[in-house]
Amino acid sequence: MNDIILMKQGEIILKGQNKREFERKLISNIKRRFEPFGKFNIYSLQSTIYVEPQGKCDMEATLEAAQTIFGVLSVTRAAACKKDKDEILKTAIDYLKDELNKAKTFKVESKRADKRFPMSSIELSQYVGGELHEKFTHLIPDMHNPEFTVHIEVRDLAAYVHGPALVGAGGLPIGTGGKMLTLLSGGIDSPVASYMIAKRGVQLIPIHFYSFPYTSVQAKEKVEALANILQKYCGKMRVIMIPFTHIQEEIRNNCPEGLMTVIMRRFMMRIAERVANEHGCTALVTGDNLGQVASQTAEALSVSEECVTLPVFRPLIAYDKKEIIDIARKIGTFETSIQPFEDCCTVFTPQKPRTKPKLHEVLDAESNLNIEDLISQAIIS
Repeated sequence: MNDIILMKQGEIILKGQNKREFERKLISNIKRRFEPFGKFNIYSLQSTIYVEPQGKCDMEATLEAAQTIFGVLSVTRAAACKKDKDEILKTAIDYLKDELNKAKTFKVESKRADKRFPMSSIELSQYVGGELHEKFTHLIPDMHNPEFTVHIEVRDLAAYVHGPALVGAGGLPIGTGGKMLTLLSGGIDSPVASYMIAKRGVQLIPIHFYSFPYTSVQAKEKVEALANILQKYCGKMRVIMIPFTHIQEEIRNNCPEGLMTVIMRRFMMRIAERVANEHGCTALVTGDNLGQVASQTAEALSVSEECVTLPVFRPLIAYDKKEIIDIARKIGTFETSIQPFEDCCTVFTPQKPRTKPKLHEVLDAESNLNIEDLISQAIIS
């Protein structure tokens, strides 16, 4: 009996003539992700990725990691055997006996991708199900709502027996959607936005603005911790840290208080675009959510991005806070995000920020600043 992991492809199957390119990238990502857990033979057949351990491997860790790889619809750990009804039955008894002993009701579902197999899917299910019922006498067949389902797949190379599949990460393989720069704060929203855009196959470069000494070293470490959590989904990321204190002080000293936030945001966008261009990124990504705070009204967002030419993607624009928090909990960033360390946006918040800033007023206020020098100093630092 050969232990194996089966990873079913998601949207890749819709890619037509480009499918092989997406598959190659997915397999490359899988190999890199599984490298710490042992040596595997990894290949693709019939829209399924096969992960065969070569020698001793940590299969539990591999299975857990498999669920975080974008491009995979479902994951299951299975036993491979000969395409013979009695071998399939024996494998089901040996491989799934613990689950079958625990369950009260069951059924068998078979899929016959190899049409040369002499039994139909229904015939195979009936045969294995009947024999399992005799072997595990406590089990009651239930075709509609079973406690446990035995899955059998008869494929080109072998037959595979397994229990219910685990949900995969979905989306598209990292690296197939280009490269973008994501503005990563220490809050709840931006890590979720980064996760969601990465799910579309985007390779991310995170940038963070900090305001020492108004923000602490722990605030920077918090952002780095968030990036480390995201790496299991997004691949390796190194956070680009940009000092922002001097810019914020200049804005505070030379601009109307009500426009401080939107002008700070415009500086962030300008700097982010410069860095994005240096790294070959095609767009900027933010965690903005329409109407959540004063700087995220339609008018404020429009003025904030007027100063850049790269597209600005906002994956969370129509989500409510509960939906965002639910995703943050799911991907493991929530507990880190709520650690009580200030970020640069909160320490310079005006008492009455303008929710509907006018572009001509913002441009007039910015005329009091040496924009190019401030940007250059921040990037060089």
